[in-house]
Amino acid sequence: MAARYDIFVIGGGINGCGIARDAAGRGYSVCLAEMGDLASGTSSASTKLVHGGLRYLEFYEFRLVREALFERERLWANAPHIIRPMHFVLPHHAGLRPAWLLRLGLFLYDHLGGRKLLPACRSIDLTNSPYGAPLKPLFTKGFEYSDCWVDDSRLVVLNARDAADRGARILTRREVTAAKSDGEGWTLELTDTVFGHKEQVSARALVNAAGPWVDEVLRGPVGEADAHNVRLVKGSHIVVPRIFDHDRCYIFQNADGRIIFAIPYEDDYTLIGTTDLDFEGDPAGAEISGAEVAYLCEAASQYFRAPVREEQVAWSYSGVRPLFDDGATKAQEATRDYVLREDTSHGAPLFNIFGGKITTYRRLAESMLDMIAPRIGRRGAAWTADAPLPGGDMPVDGVGEITRKLAGGFDWLPGKVAVRYARSYGTRLCRMIETAGSLADMGRHFGAGLYEREVRWLIEQEWARTAQDVLWRRTRLGLRIDERGVADLERFMTAAVVEFDAREEQSAAGDRRSGPEAA
Repeated sequence: MAARYDIFVIGGGINGCGIARDAAGRGYSVCLAEMGDLASGTSSASTKLVHGGLRYLEFYEFRLVREALFERERLWANAPHIIRPMHFVLPHHAGLRPAWLLRLGLFLYDHLGGRKLLPACRSIDLTNSPYGAPLKPLFTKGFEYSDCWVDDSRLVVLNARDAADRGARILTRREVTAAKSDGEGWTLELTDTVFGHKEQVSARALVNAAGPWVDEVLRGPVGEADAHNVRLVKGSHIVVPRIFDHDRCYIFQNADGRIIFAIPYEDDYTLIGTTDLDFEGDPAGAEISGAEVAYLCEAASQYFRAPVREEQVAWSYSGVRPLFDDGATKAQEATRDYVLREDTSHGAPLFNIFGGKITTYRRLAESMLDMIAPRIGRRGAAWTADAPLPGGDMPVDGVGEITRKLAGGFDWLPGKVAVRYARSYGTRLCRMIETAGSLADMGRHFGAGLYEREVRWLIEQEWARTAQDVLWRRTRLGLRIDERGVADLERFMTAAVVEFDAREEQSAAGDRRSGPEAA
């Protein structure tokens, strides 16, 4: 018999996982299917910011900015291990936006909503400030304001983890290959993208949170041949060796009207991005072009004393944003706001998500549940505003205290590893290492502070299945581990995943034998 759920979610990005978490916490039975790894699409290819979107004020997106500003400190409070404040330096560039316009924008940014802990914006004399030292001498004045940094892919995984802890079923490497409505509910065919196995499930309501594949889901499994709702826009980033020594970020204006960020990244690097280019094709194949690399290097070099050269690029990544197609002439002008729509043409409830930002995912999920509830019955109330994500039940400045406790109780851990553990797992990290008394107890070392015990935790608790899942989404250690370490990790994980899946299947079989039907 096919498993039956109240809500089925297609897509394991930030919006899909946020909705699954909210729905499960309200008491709905929920299943989520992701055709790849969690956060393997747009949600891991962001600029890593929880922010209001200063430049969106220029396009009069006041509702979006206000909502995002309110969410900024709320998300920080609920996940202080993976979200932390960042201070941005905006140099005034003569000939571009005038200083009075920048001051006005920053005044609105400070007062549109929600700022309590983050400091207000201020003017900076760059001629005698350490933040002006890396810049060309022509930049003499600027402004400083605050937003937050986020480990974007871990934010997705933690939402999925909390959803599962509250009863949701989270399926990765499962593609929805058919979706049929009988007027009252949906029957869905799921295909395992690794082994090809098929499974059938049913649900009262279907949520299409497939990100850049949202129209593909409608045109394929659902059968709406002419679906066209989103404009695909590629954003690319480059990572270079660290350009400056301080902890501030930069936001630079460009002559083409765009802005780019230069952000401290993984201690030893600087992240520069992003681009905005219309995209066609399969979003899974998005890659940075040579022209984009050149653009980002040139844009940054307009500001930094030392030019950023293409040969310095240590890593790059690209993602495709599914922006609601509002008919904007330029990709950079297309709305970043989200649009939620119910499709009533199939009889059974179908809800589609077009667009969205990481910062507003929680509010988007609440709005989606407000739409779903009247169709399948209201359960529970909105609850996520003050609910910490796994590992986030601590003060906003609590990561330092956890690191100090590690130094006391696990003093055999290398300092950099302890800091990374605290920033990644927060209060839950002791569950991972609680029985270890030495580095030898952590098991095999794959390099860069990645040990077997952590890898097994990521397999068993966070749906990691490949080395790529671990090195580029659960951590960013792909920047540091060599090819030999990657190959060793892949071999280990292949066997460890088979072992874990076999245990899980044995446990599930035991549950079925001892269930009500056995009695």
